[in-house]
Amino acid sequence: MQKNINIQNKKARFEYEIIDKYTAGIQLTGTEIKSIRHSKARITESFCEFNDRGELFVINMYIEEYAFGNQFNHNPKSERRLLLNKRELKKLAREVEAKGNTIVPLRLFINENGWAKLDVALAKGKKTHDKRETMKDRDSKRDLARIKKNFN
Repeated sequence: MQKNINIQNKKARFEYEIIDKYTAGIQLTGTEIKSIRHSKARITESFCEFNDRGELFVINMYIEEYAFGNQFNHNPKSERRLLLNKRELKKLAREVEAKGNTIVPLRLFINENGWAKLDVALAKGKKTHDKRETMKDRDSKRDLARIKKNFN
C-alpha cells in the first residue's frame, strides 16, 4: 500500500478552462476506501451532477473492486455523494444552471487524516482553437527546456 495517493485527471485540464476549485469529501463504503488506498481508482471519464434534492454526486468514477472483499464488495461505477458546505453547493448549483458551466473532478487524494478527498472544479469547456493553443504552448515550453538542457 502506498502512502501518498494522488490520482490526477489530466484530461480535464486540457478539455476545460478551470474557473474555481473546491475540495470535497466523498461518502464511501469500506471496500471503496481500501481500493483507493491501493491506488485502484480512475477519474478520467467522471463528472459531477446535482440530484433533485440539491446534493452533488460524482458519476462515472471507477473504483476497482477490492481484491479481498466478499459478497459485500462495492459496485465499481456507482454514484458517490460529495460532501460540501450548503453555501458552496448553492453557489455551484447557481453557476452550473445559469452559465452552462460544468463540474469536473481534478484530483483524488487522501489527506493527512486518512480521509479520501476529491478536488473538483467549476469549469467551462474549451473550444478547439483553445486546445490547439494549449498544445502549442506545451510544445514550445518543452523545446525551450530541451535547448536549456543542451546549452548547460
